[in-house]
Amino acid sequence: MPGVDAAVLAERRRRLSAALGPDAIAVFPAAPERTRSNDVEYRYRPQSDFYYLTGFAEPGAVCVLQPGHPQYEYALFVRPRDRERETWTGRRAGIEGALTEFGANAAFPIEDLEKHLPGWIAARQNFSCALAVDDDFARRALGWVQHHRAARQRSGSGPTGLLDAGPLVHELRLFKQPEELAAMRRAVAISAEAHLAAMRAARPGGWEYEIEALIEYTFRRHGASGPAYPSIVAAGANATILHYTSNDRQLGGEDLLLIDAGAEYDCYCADITRTFPASRRFAGRQRDIYTLVLEAQRAAIAVVRPGARFDAPHHAAVRVLVDGLVALRILADPPEEIIAKELYKSVYMHRTSHWLGMDVHDVGLYTQADGARVLEAGMVLTIEPGLYIADFLDDIAPEWHGIGVRIEDDVLVTADGHEVLTAAVPTSIDAIEAIRAESA
Repeated sequence: MPGVDAAVLAERRRRLSAALGPDAIAVFPAAPERTRSNDVEYRYRPQSDFYYLTGFAEPGAVCVLQPGHPQYEYALFVRPRDRERETWTGRRAGIEGALTEFGANAAFPIEDLEKHLPGWIAARQNFSCALAVDDDFARRALGWVQHHRAARQRSGSGPTGLLDAGPLVHELRLFKQPEELAAMRRAVAISAEAHLAAMRAARPGGWEYEIEALIEYTFRRHGASGPAYPSIVAAGANATILHYTSNDRQLGGEDLLLIDAGAEYDCYCADITRTFPASRRFAGRQRDIYTLVLEAQRAAIAVVRPGARFDAPHHAAVRVLVDGLVALRILADPPEEIIAKELYKSVYMHRTSHWLGMDVHDVGLYTQADGARVLEAGMVLTIEPGLYIADFLDDIAPEWHGIGVRIEDDVLVTADGHEVLTAAVPTSIDAIEAIRAESA
């Protein structure tokens, strides 16, 4: 993992401390290790908020922020160095590393957390904790608060409740800083290479898992930690299943192949979906559906700019999709009625966008008091309309059944409009068919 510059991390903590206030204490536990089966664990991935603030990628750690504290403004509790354990599971930064490599004002063994933290909490009026990371840790935090509430009548000090620290960090994470965009651009560039490799390699008679292997090999070959989420490689009717991940079907000559895959680089994600023919060219009804989804995506991207609402791309996409579905006689009701009653949801059941960043479905509020959130420069969102005509939709003519198309790009809101970060992977029919013709 490349790691984050110390000055960048310090600035993140400074901004969070300003939001917390001078009499606060905030505690962020690292993600626990998770068992895959029996005594085998999943490969460790840091919890996003914790890594955002510390750059520390080890389990068994806790970050404590106390704005303005003369000694312990930023303290890390970590696993100490242990030659025997490190022989089995890898090197640790230890206490010294927490101080010299990760900029902590103070560092302690994780075993000493109960020795120090309850007293620190008692000296502050506001206590915040990342509650959604580890249920066991959240229960411990609630116990500390209950203890201090019981003692408050005698001591006259200490917090009266427990606040969730997540929303404050999430508001910071929503606006991508230059170093974050650099990591995201790298994740996107790696993902683009993988999608182009898949477009060149897919063949009728091949298997979904072969394409999955190629994509994830390309991720690792170019320095990504791996996929940002389970790769979707869906041929034929499998493309009508939104989160299909079995990836075990053979590609037929008449199939479309939908690939939704993105790399993760330094804990930042890309998220790209492309749909293309397993053969050289889009066939008749496949071409009709693909053209319609592409028109909807272009309409949605066009409205992304500062001052637009978060749901504006969705409304733009739905308008184009519904008009097209009526024109193709897939839906029969008047377009306004279809939109008002959401009758399109049998074939387009998800939203058009989500935030993107350290998590593929990234943090940040989608709505505010006056409705959908207003877009601002520095936000990154996906634009991903689709149509999914499943075989069980009896009210749609059978000749349309089994066609699934999604087109997804990652879009940065800029000061004067937007930038499609994933533009290196083509979406036009002509460009895709040119690649297929060279490789098929």
